[in-house]
Order: sequence, then structure tokens, then C-alpha cells
Amino acid sequence: MSYEHILYEVSDRIATITLNRPDRMNAWTAIMERDVRRAMEAAAGDDDVRVIVLTGAGRGFCAGADMEALKGIDPNEVRRGDNIPFDMNRRADWQTRYAYYPAIKKPVIAMLNGATAGIGLVHALYCDLRFAADTAVFTTAFARRGLIAEHGISWMLPRIVGHANALDLLMSARRVSAAEALRIGLVNRLSTPETLREETYAYARDLADFVSPSAIAVIKRQVYDVPFQTLAEATIDANREMQVALKGNDFREGVASFVEKRPPRFTGT
Repeated sequence: MSYEHILYEVSDRIATITLNRPDRMNAWTAIMERDVRRAMEAAAGDDDVRVIVLTGAGRGFCAGADMEALKGIDPNEVRRGDNIPFDMNRRADWQTRYAYYPAIKKPVIAMLNGATAGIGLVHALYCDLRFAADTAVFTTAFARRGLIAEHGISWMLPRIVGHANALDLLMSARRVSAAEALRIGLVNRLSTPETLREETYAYARDLADFVSPSAIAVIKRQVYDVPFQTLAEATIDANREMQVALKGNDFREGVASFVEKRPPRFTGT
């Protein structure tokens, strides 16, 4: 499949999706939206892919929506794509225009190499983990453009940084340093710009090589379902999934590889 505004490659069971408009700080476009969605679908359906990394080319991750496109946007355009399911077996909450990342059964890591703003921050939040350069800056941006909290960020951001921090970041739309982002939990870890790629891929390879894909798929679903469940419902669901896991090949391989002191050969079944 060919792409216009991204790069897509698979190596060592890791799919890398790179936003590729470096001259525009990877400003978001309708073409990029289409390309990222198709690449995510390709990675999700590829048995040779265990982990997905989303990053940006050049100095930034994504500086937000392309302002030239934003000037002429049709208000009716906002709802486009909201009814296109990514995975019919996952919650409807994870089927909307940008909130489909949690429906992907594989870990999605945002490698934030620079400025992450507006819709770029929305996409970073929908990733499972966020690894950033210690020079990166973050902003919700919306309020300073006369816009509201877009595309579910008002739901997702408080669950990552807490209620008060989310209101601060959304209402002020101020610039947040990488150090503050780490302190409030907006990102999981920081690296120097020079070591960000190496350290992100070391983590991704560890997941790809030593963690059961079937376990990750269930764990990810469990965690993203929890906000909609009671403790009893989450426990009943876990017990049901445990029965399935105990009958699986990955459980047997996980035990055997530990006992035999060798790397596991997980199949995802």
C-alpha cells in the first residue's frame, strides 16, 4: 500500500508509522488521517507485527492541524468518520474517528521527538505509552484558537494526568515542558533526543521478544474496559479470561521457557 503523508515500515516485529511532513512540523491533514488509519489497520492485521510505534519526521511529532486547511474547514466535517468501526468486537467507545487505538490488540507507543500540539496531542494520548525527548514541548492549543476540547481529549486527558491537571492544560492551552509532562504523567519516560529512538525501540523489542501477544491483547482490553465497569464486573471478566489463558499455548510456553531458562517462543495463541 502506498502512503502520501506518512512512512510505514516493519522490522524486528515492530511496525513504525512516521508522520512525514517535516517541513510543516508534521501538521495534520485529511490525507495524513487516512494514511495513519490504513497503516494502523495494516499493522493490526499483520501477524509479523507485535508492537506499533508512532512518531514524526524531523524536529516535531505533530504541531497540530494544518492551519491552511483549518481556515476553510466545514463545521460539518468534524463528524466525518465517526461511524466507521475499527474492530466490531471492541467497545463502541473505541470506534470513533480518532479513538480507535485502544481497539488495536497490540501495544501502540508514541515516540514524541518534538513539539506535540492540538490534534497531535490527541493522537499521542490515544497511544498506550508515550516516550518523549527531553526537549519536547506539549500544548492542547485548542482554547487559544477559539476551539473546545476536541475528539474525546476531555475524557482521555483526565484519566492520564488527573482532573485538575487536565483542566489546567485544556483551559490555559499553555506550553508544557517535557520535565513537567513526566511529572504529571503525560508521558511515561524521557530520553535525550539522541537516545530517544534507541531506548524506545529497546523497550518495543523487549515486548516483541519476551511478552505473550495473547496476554497483551487481553490485558489491553481489560485496562481500557475498566472505566466502564464495576470492580465486580472487572473481576468476573478477569476470571473468565484466566480460564481461557490457562488453556492456551502461550501459557504453556511461558512456563516452559521459565523452567528451561530460555527465551520464550510465543505464538499468540
